[in-house]
Amino acid sequence: MATRAALWLTERRVRRHALLLGLVMWSVYAVDLATPGLRDRAGLLKASDFLHFYTLGSLAAEGRGELLYDAQAQAAESLRRVPESEGVFFQPVYGPQVAILFAPLARLPYAWAAFLWVTLSALLYALCVRAVWKTCPHLSAHGNSVVLLAAAYPAFFQLAAHGQNSALALACFTGALLALRAEKRLLAGVAIGMLIYKPQLGLVAAVVFLAGGEWRMVIGAVAGAAAQLAAGWAYFGTPVMEAYAATLRQLPQMATVLEPKLYQMHSLRAFWLLAVPWAGVAQALYLLTAVAVVLWAVAAWRSGAPLALRYAALLLATVLVTPHLTVYDLVVLAPALLLLGDWSLGHPEHKMNAGMRVALYLSFALPLLGTVTEVTRVQLSVVAFAALAWTMAVVLRDAAAMRGEQAVS
Repeated sequence: MATRAALWLTERRVRRHALLLGLVMWSVYAVDLATPGLRDRAGLLKASDFLHFYTLGSLAAEGRGELLYDAQAQAAESLRRVPESEGVFFQPVYGPQVAILFAPLARLPYAWAAFLWVTLSALLYALCVRAVWKTCPHLSAHGNSVVLLAAAYPAFFQLAAHGQNSALALACFTGALLALRAEKRLLAGVAIGMLIYKPQLGLVAAVVFLAGGEWRMVIGAVAGAAAQLAAGWAYFGTPVMEAYAATLRQLPQMATVLEPKLYQMHSLRAFWLLAVPWAGVAQALYLLTAVAVVLWAVAAWRSGAPLALRYAALLLATVLVTPHLTVYDLVVLAPALLLLGDWSLGHPEHKMNAGMRVALYLSFALPLLGTVTEVTRVQLSVVAFAALAWTMAVVLRDAAAMRGEQAVS
């Protein structure tokens, strides 16, 4: 069945699907935004998530760090700076260094600041995709297809539409990959450490590098994370850092506030919480499957397989295991999709090639159907990610075995 589906997924057909998907998504988005003022046709604030970063930046620019973890005070500040934002609230959980990053944008009117941020995010996404594509020899002749698919990737669309900051995480993972290719493991660790602004995205990498004895990367990660936090400490002082630490301790109690739309989550935790009506059972199933995926990622990293496959496994495990992973965070999976697509083109005779192509197609497209999960209670994107991991397990085993045979000979 996978073979028949893979034969149907010709490059020409996939390009048409990407073109159609991109045209529909971006056209609807353009029409939605084509309204006067800061509210779209649905009555929602344009680039709504950016409001939170804009507010944090405003507090940093005005030296009011004592309000960084006061939700009510931030709601008042948002309303003062953007009167059209009435009714939009956020729970502050980001580190103080994030507020410093957005301080320059907060000096602009909201509309211009949001436009500039979305533009910068799109540019950063494009640069990361191009950088990874340049490392993929079998994709070199398929540049037009890569551009179409990158533009139509649902995670990128959601990133831009929400005005979110996940392009920064993509840059961290991309930078780490490029540093590893250059045998600069300390620098790769620094790039991973910069994920401290969204620490949940670095959990799997931390375990993999520790278990793999990647001490230079571990040292680099600690240095990168410490540098970010030190910047926040130096700018705001000790009381703000203490408030941040207290907020982190309260995160488990904030889950329902931080995840008002569980169908927008695309990790194993969300999968089980949606599929199983008993929260305790769902949490236990998440922990069991997450441990299994982490063990697989550790084994993959230590397998001796090519870096492209091992790094794709790391990114896929990150997506599956991260407890709080929203649809726009899936942009961090883009390098893995490119690396595995390149592998597929280079190994047409491999027994898992057909399964790999189908799993890649579904992993790319199914995040678009998150809202359907409200009815089905099955997050199909996670099923696709699991199928991709299963396929990769066989590919990694064969690649490691081949490298071992070459070493012996």
